[in-house]
Amino acid sequence: MTAMASADNAPELRVFILAGQSNMEGKGAIRHLEQLLEGESADDYAHLRDKKGWVERDDVSIKFFEKNGPLTVGYGKPTNRIGPELGFGHVVGQKFDEHVLLIKTAWGGRNLAIDFRSPSAGIGNYKTRDRKTKELISIPDQDYGKTYREMISEIRGTLSNIEGYVPPGVAKNGFELSGFVFFQGFNDIINNEFSAEYEENLAHFIRDVRKDLGVTELPVVIGELGQQGTMPEKRYEEKHLTFRRKQKSVAQRPEFKRTVAFVKTSPFVIKDAESFDGGYHYFGRADTFYSIGESFGTAMLLMCKDDPVGHFKKK
Repeated sequence: MTAMASADNAPELRVFILAGQSNMEGKGAIRHLEQLLEGESADDYAHLRDKKGWVERDDVSIKFFEKNGPLTVGYGKPTNRIGPELGFGHVVGQKFDEHVLLIKTAWGGRNLAIDFRSPSAGIGNYKTRDRKTKELISIPDQDYGKTYREMISEIRGTLSNIEGYVPPGVAKNGFELSGFVFFQGFNDIINNEFSAEYEENLAHFIRDVRKDLGVTELPVVIGELGQQGTMPEKRYEEKHLTFRRKQKSVAQRPEFKRTVAFVKTSPFVIKDAESFDGGYHYFGRADTFYSIGESFGTAMLLMCKDDPVGHFKKK
């Protein structure tokens, strides 16, 4: 699938993968974004809409399963939402001369202990309750890593037909797989057993993603599970802060030096303000999801800045 790029035949297309669970799917309400554009923060979001409507970037494309096209609002789930892709895409799109393709693969309610469990983590030792007998039974081996395999399959399938997801001619010299963002963790933090092994599972996940996508030092951003904000409720404080330390610790491992970044999302949580998703998903606020995406993009650029076109591998 890959071959080294040469300086004379450099790709004109950069690809970034955005993966995770419901927060990566995107729950920022577009109606909140519309409110922001009518309020004191209008200047911060003015680039997202013009007299014709929501701006579509002609230099950034996105594919989120069956939906694809120029980057704009509506690539959350449901489609009246936005996710981190919007802020991320605007940050990287402004930086690179090459066209950018975002491949988003995200599913709600998935954990790393079982669903996203990658090959080198091995088979787990968890049980589930049989729906008919109600007895506890071992989880079948084939269930471990099912979502991980679906993610890799979606990415590979998109890359193998990449010309269909970008403007004509952009992929004529192949592409650079330039970065990977993983924003996930809620379904692990609420299970003590899952949480206990999260750090090791995440390290395995990063190694396996790089191996399966064929890019040894693929830059990876780990998005903090920061739903509770910088100061979690007292009853959740220890659990959430411990989990965040595990995420950060993976990025600080010597093997991942300068190629994996831990990005805080908790500073963008706005409490005691209007909520658009109850108490879940960062309150469904568009400003929070947009800022999270920008922060992911900024961290990615810091890892990519010293890498000339052709450092990574292309088709």
